[in-house]
Amino acid sequence: MTEERTKTMLSDAMVDAYLERIGARRPERADIHALRHLQERHVLSVPFENIDYHVEGAELSLEREFLYEKIVTRRRGGGCYELNPAFGHLLEALGFSVEILAGQVFLGGGFGAPLCHLALRVHLDDQDWLIDVGFGKNSRFPLETGSAEVQKDPHGDYRVTRPEEGFLQVHLNGEIQYRLDERPVRIEDFYPTLWWYRTAPDSVFLHNLICSIQNEGGRVTVNGRELTRTDENGTVTVELADDAALRAVYEEDFGLVIDPAAMPKQPDVDPAIRIVMQID
Repeated sequence: MTEERTKTMLSDAMVDAYLERIGARRPERADIHALRHLQERHVLSVPFENIDYHVEGAELSLEREFLYEKIVTRRRGGGCYELNPAFGHLLEALGFSVEILAGQVFLGGGFGAPLCHLALRVHLDDQDWLIDVGFGKNSRFPLETGSAEVQKDPHGDYRVTRPEEGFLQVHLNGEIQYRLDERPVRIEDFYPTLWWYRTAPDSVFLHNLICSIQNEGGRVTVNGRELTRTDENGTVTVELADDAALRAVYEEDFGLVIDPAAMPKQPDVDPAIRIVMQID
């Protein structure tokens, strides 16, 4: 590991705080058992959310310090550009070999633009594992990239295929979710698409105000003020009356404390774009 890389690592104190944030124990070694434990705890503790896209003046950044402060110190969530890099910093500090992969999400019958999804690959004991804690419909545990067989997970049946040389494709319950270019990229490569997500009229993040988290028995999702709870008994959806009710759900179900002065503005809804963003 280079001296420059070492300087960007999380300190021991930062690692301890991150582990406390996700309710995880510090692993004795960087092995698959530790990787499974850490990913599960992250998925069950940190929500997929885009609240700051709808708060005037809110900052978004891909810098390590910013992501750490947002997710660990302020105990917020984020999207794939935030959750996966932040988790990658934790994994690296714990001794894992981590690479960033860029992907295209499958929406509306076709693949979106390159670099519109960010996932991680961990190389461990001559095996590569796909790590994703920032997709919304991601698996709870790491996925093997060397097998096209169905991989059973609490969140569904996943497959990782190679539709063509140099690409991985992720399927959930028989449906394509996204594909990844196997060539590693840098976090800096995502700044143009982050800008696009913040400004483009057809950005899914501007037409959806979403917060979602998996739990042991199902999922809780808020899209706008529509609250959906899914568990072994089925799915129940209710409409929240106002911002006060929404703030209460953010805090009680997701652990997010949002200042009343920084509550997000409800977006203008394009039904087509909202449908493709549904993750409950």
